[in-house]
Amino acid sequence: MGQSQGKPKSHARHATRLTRGDEHENPEATTERRPPTTPAAAAAMDTFFLSHGSPTLSIDETIPARHFFKSWLPAAIAGSEPPRAILVVSGHWETATPAVNVIRGNNDTIYDFYGFPKSMYQLKYPAPGAPDLAKRTKELLEQGGFGPVKEDPSRGLDHGAWVPLMLMYPDADIPVCQLSVQTDRDGTYHYNLGKALAPLRNEGVLILGSGSATHNLRKIGAPDAPVAQWASEFDTWLKDSLLSGRYEDVNRFEEKAPYGRMAHPQADHFYPLHVALGAAGDESKAEQIHHSWSNATLSYASYRFTAKS
Repeated sequence: MGQSQGKPKSHARHATRLTRGDEHENPEATTERRPPTTPAAAAAMDTFFLSHGSPTLSIDETIPARHFFKSWLPAAIAGSEPPRAILVVSGHWETATPAVNVIRGNNDTIYDFYGFPKSMYQLKYPAPGAPDLAKRTKELLEQGGFGPVKEDPSRGLDHGAWVPLMLMYPDADIPVCQLSVQTDRDGTYHYNLGKALAPLRNEGVLILGSGSATHNLRKIGAPDAPVAQWASEFDTWLKDSLLSGRYEDVNRFEEKAPYGRMAHPQADHFYPLHVALGAAGDESKAEQIHHSWSNATLSYASYRFTAKS
């Protein structure tokens, strides 16, 4: 979820545009695992779009999506072998041009929300930074014409990264870095940016887009309120478009989708989907791996994208 406009709501509103966290550098911290060398281990990884919804996902057992995220490792959703490193494209990091966080130590935990239970501000996810992956991401993007790419040496993990990851990989032992989104660009730009990152899938890197299938904080309802029609129609259109391979329609969702601008008044939480989709390629196969709702308008729809073999 991002920053709403108007009067704050304790269950809905929190900041999204932090650009750095407190620096906690540890030269002895674990860095990325070495790239796999065996053919079996080097199989290309799927990419994923995850709807992370409310920050209360971190503590609220009643949110259905929480149980999906906690099933990630037991169900081997991303494969039986752990990734070498994780690249998270989060809707909570917006920059004018692409940026990566180059952390040589453990990532700080950024609490980019407010008005929530005190216990949430005590949670930590000190996953190692992934400086080698950050540098490789920068290299691929600049080679693809998406430069200049800024290096941020101190920004930790925002809640679009650490909240789902603490449920998916609770040991916090896999190196993580983040890549920002550019909200003054469009879906096609982010899809093509994702295509530039495709080589990472063969290098043991798990690419996660973390945002929300629907994201209009002005329309947030009560936790148990029925799903709004406009949200349901957009969510259904998105599923049908992805599963049918209509990726160009998804890239142009503002004009192609019903209630596109209602579902995403700002597209910061949707562009991570375009990046993950682009990284899997034009002929990839989409699969919905989770679907649930909360607060009338928040879809937790999440997808896997498998490249054509």
